[in-house]
Amino acid sequence: MATIRVKDWTKRELEKIRNAESHSSHDSVIKSLLKDRKLAKYADGSPEAVPDETGQSQGSELDKAFDDLTVLAEVTDVDNDVLFLWCPNCGNELVHLTVERPLGLSVFEMECQRCLTHLDRHAIVAIELRYPIEQKMVEGRLQADLKDCVIDYWDRTLAAAADGTLETETAVDRLVWQFDQYQKQFTWDWPSDVPAVSVAPGVTYRNTVTDERIEVVEPVTENRNALDSYAIKRCTADGDVVSDQMDSSTIVDRIVNRELVVTEQSVDTTTPAK
Repeated sequence: MATIRVKDWTKRELEKIRNAESHSSHDSVIKSLLKDRKLAKYADGSPEAVPDETGQSQGSELDKAFDDLTVLAEVTDVDNDVLFLWCPNCGNELVHLTVERPLGLSVFEMECQRCLTHLDRHAIVAIELRYPIEQKMVEGRLQADLKDCVIDYWDRTLAAAADGTLETETAVDRLVWQFDQYQKQFTWDWPSDVPAVSVAPGVTYRNTVTDERIEVVEPVTENRNALDSYAIKRCTADGDVVSDQMDSSTIVDRIVNRELVVTEQSVDTTTPAK
């Protein structure tokens, strides 16, 4: 591999950027600067900014919502051996990582320095810097796609758990608890066309199997590392309203089997992520 010689001043400047932005190497710093230069050209309307490069997507074999956005847990290939990781909650770029192959990221956690959310591989998005992702970054339209990418991943992961095809060492109830915690931290309004991954007070759900409406009232337990049980009001198909309780194991079953959809949510309980 060719070696590029640089002056001491240049080395010092690269080191400052590396420390300030938490890069893993000087190579990562240079690639970041090249990326910023490419985005600047795109903003100026330069034709060089619309690349015609082709390559294997980080999760191209998956039936997922976006070709150029992949939740870290599903990343199987890395373009140019560099991962660009983003927070789906606030749209902040977390870090650039220079990685080696084969890729091994079974455990990866970090905190977003903007929103201070602790994230793991089930809630970090890896992006591939190519058109149209670059255009959305310049125009400030990327965050909605980051959110939709994570929602799609959670939905597909739980569906795989339901049909027994999910390959993970994490227990399913633990996985549901993780998704539940993220959903509540992110305070996302949940789309009505995607089965819920969480239950929260102030939200009314419809059980698509029984057609019952379930209004979640309040938690009746205070579990720190597992789902809580909740007091609920159950509205039957006949119109009767019954006070009841839904225990945590039942909630896990309903969520994994993709039975609950949101029909009404309180503004005070869930608000769209900014």
